[in-house]
Amino acid sequence: MCDTLVCLPCSTQDGSLIFGKNSDRDPGEVHAICFIPRAEYDEGATVQCQYLEVPQANRTHAVILAKPAWLKIGCEMGANEFGVMMGNEAVFTKEPYEREALLGMDLMTLTLQRSKTAKEALTVITDLMMKYGQGGVASLKDPNYIYHNSFIIADIHSAWVLETADRFWVAKKVEDVASISNGLTITDKWELASPNLVDHAIQQGWCESKTDFNFSECYSNPDFRVISACEARQQATLAGIKAAKGNLSVETVMNILRLHDKEPFRPDKASMASVCAHYNSKTVSQTTGSYIASLSPDFQVHWLTGTSAPCISLFKPFFFEAPHSLETLAIPSLTNDNTSLWWTHEKLHRLALMDYPTRAPLIIEKTKALEQQFLQSIAEKKSKFLKNGTKNSETLNLLSSTALKQNQTLIEQLTTEISQIEIANPPPKIYLKFWTKLSDIDGLSLN
Repeated sequence: MCDTLVCLPCSTQDGSLIFGKNSDRDPGEVHAICFIPRAEYDEGATVQCQYLEVPQANRTHAVILAKPAWLKIGCEMGANEFGVMMGNEAVFTKEPYEREALLGMDLMTLTLQRSKTAKEALTVITDLMMKYGQGGVASLKDPNYIYHNSFIIADIHSAWVLETADRFWVAKKVEDVASISNGLTITDKWELASPNLVDHAIQQGWCESKTDFNFSECYSNPDFRVISACEARQQATLAGIKAAKGNLSVETVMNILRLHDKEPFRPDKASMASVCAHYNSKTVSQTTGSYIASLSPDFQVHWLTGTSAPCISLFKPFFFEAPHSLETLAIPSLTNDNTSLWWTHEKLHRLALMDYPTRAPLIIEKTKALEQQFLQSIAEKKSKFLKNGTKNSETLNLLSSTALKQNQTLIEQLTTEISQIEIANPPPKIYLKFWTKLSDIDGLSLN
């Protein structure tokens, strides 16, 4: 289960468009950040997606992707060099699910590599979906986890909400702010739609006529709306961005992506209503990576954690003009490799779970202090670049590479520090047993 939001320039403090998403996946699923440069291909070239091979475009754009490490090409969220951004949500509908089809995550990577604007991306993704279908198993652990998708598609100036049910779809243009979760939200007003959308619903007996057609009510599987608690999370993210409308900032969105269902917070007691998802017996998902983009015509920053649990993670700045630091990030192994950003932080995350009320505050305090330094540095560099009218790629690369190094150093320091803190508020034994067993499977020592 995930949450995605967008804030148009008219709603933000500095006039940039801000996009954000938490990727909620199976607990322990490895999350990767990768940069793929632009490329050219011969006529007739193909690209191997998760379950289908499809024709490759003659030219593809450079992309930054945040993705489950096991996927061939797909991503949970990402952006391209022209400022197009996308994030998807699993939605569950009354339409049948296809096993041999494009994952929603495949659709996003293909679309980002082929689009220069949000509107063009909308055309590309719906054309691909109509031609090849959507579906396919989207989990390494659950062979029956197949879903349809909703998306937020944005560029520097505009954004769209696209919601689907198999090969049926509707798209609504965002006016100022929007958020989506794991349920359909578009009702009876939209700008674009697939052919026969309403007629099909009437034929299925989901509505009587065009006048009483409601996309969400007609096409949603109502049981999954309840199970996923999507309405509670969507209301939380939307309330957060609406409350700050006109003064929205990257920091605002960081705070929203770290929202828990209640405070004081304990992961072992978390519910599906938490935007920052924590796995337990009642919560099927864990936030394994988070992404925020702040884009204006003159300056674009992509903030990524590359790690689980945004509440105790650090957002780091990256730039298309300086991709070297991204190129140095190898895709993490699916089990502990002891060196990658995701796995070194995952040890810290799992140690924190052993006594979150005691250990997490120390992590949060030091992480936020460093994050504030990054935010301040970016603000200063942006002001300087806009004043000079040029951007220095070496300076931007130094910002990213320094952030990565400082993050790794902080993770190592905090891992040592919290390991020495006596456990005062342990979670239930069954909760500890799950994470201990998963850590053993992953080859991750918590000693």
